[in-house]
Amino acid sequence: MKKWAVAITVVLFLLSGCNDKEKANGPKQPEKEESEEVIQEEVDHELPYHYPLTGLGSEIETDGRAVAVMINNHPKARPQSGLHKADVVYELLAEGDVTRFLAVFQSEKPDKMGPVRSARDYYIDLAKGLDALFIAHGYSEEARELLESDFVDNLNGMVYDGTLFKRASFREAPHNSYITYGNVLKGAKEKKYSMNQSPPAFQFLSEEDSKSVTGNNAISVKISYSASGVFNSTYEYDELVGKYKRYSDGDQTTDYETKEPILLDNLFIIETTHQVIDEAAHKEIDLQSGGSGYLVQKGKAMEVEWKNDNGLLVPIRNGEVVPFVQGKTWVNVIPTKPGLQSSVSFNVN
Repeated sequence: MKKWAVAITVVLFLLSGCNDKEKANGPKQPEKEESEEVIQEEVDHELPYHYPLTGLGSEIETDGRAVAVMINNHPKARPQSGLHKADVVYELLAEGDVTRFLAVFQSEKPDKMGPVRSARDYYIDLAKGLDALFIAHGYSEEARELLESDFVDNLNGMVYDGTLFKRASFREAPHNSYITYGNVLKGAKEKKYSMNQSPPAFQFLSEEDSKSVTGNNAISVKISYSASGVFNSTYEYDELVGKYKRYSDGDQTTDYETKEPILLDNLFIIETTHQVIDEAAHKEIDLQSGGSGYLVQKGKAMEVEWKNDNGLLVPIRNGEVVPFVQGKTWVNVIPTKPGLQSSVSFNVN
């Protein structure tokens, strides 16, 4: 009995010590709360690098040259390959009411890009402003003069058809020329082009400021390039993801290989003068003088001006650059038509 009494006394003493320790230090916190603190620290952590054409942050360095590719937008070339990975896409008229894309890649590198189509001088000017390696298959006479004078570093399918540029069997020429990113690098190495220099950076809103974007409601935006509608572009805002989906002639723009949809954070629409210069309906498009435009973000549209800032087309309001929302941008260049209805229409519901 004495032994049992001693044992009980020892247990009570130990329990009393534990209780005193809890009172002094407080109860032990659950491990869940510790992990929540770690998560919050990660959320608050500012990423050290940012991509110049999207503003998105990265843990690794974001330098590297942009690659600007002429992409075919003929119905026989749809859906295209690689557009879903472009940081910026410029859509302009090539001839008649036919539009083509200049897709600019820097933060992401698609496996395959195309169909690749022929160049026009104003697309080359856009690539020059981004200090990008310019990729095309063919050219107008004005574009040819620029390319052959080395106005921009370039690779052209007229020189590398069947080597760097490959013809797809599932489409007919001229809608079947493709190039891989690996072949772009191979061509750049062959011509001794540097791929290290980064493009100039656009200005971007912080993620917090992006939540307060203002403007008129713009749930849907339609840009008319043709009476037939074949080259009309429509953008539908998806509130669930906070981005715009894109459609050509009513069909959603997706990637040929992955079926991934084009999702955009900024739609920048600029109006400028277009002048037909030959019987083939090739155009001269003024990308220097500035003018009126719209900036569409987060379901809102704002009237802006645009200007060419050392080669970059940027939105301006009250004399100041209006920053983009971080992410991907599509730039639609439309003709200024004095006295006629605008080529842009908005659906606010």
